[in-house]
Amino acid sequence: MYLTSEVKSEIFAKHGKSATDTGSAEGQIALFTYRINHLTGHLRKNIHDFNTERSLVMLVGKRKALLNYLKKKDITRYRAIIAELGLRK
Repeated sequence: MYLTSEVKSEIFAKHGKSATDTGSAEGQIALFTYRINHLTGHLRKNIHDFNTERSLVMLVGKRKALLNYLKKKDITRYRAIIAELGLRK
């Protein structure tokens, strides 16, 4: 499996406040980005997997909503997570 609990705790430790703080916006955005990158690689190999394509579009929408929330709440945290993850915004 590509997303184990060790990988999740590593993502949250790096981008969130701690490894157990799974509710922070930065941690959630980083987790969504990891999943989006994995699904994008899967879709490059499996072009006709439309269910995965739909779930990818839904994840991108969730990440965008969180980014918009973070942009309204704290622009410095927003800019920091964009720079860390290398997102285009």
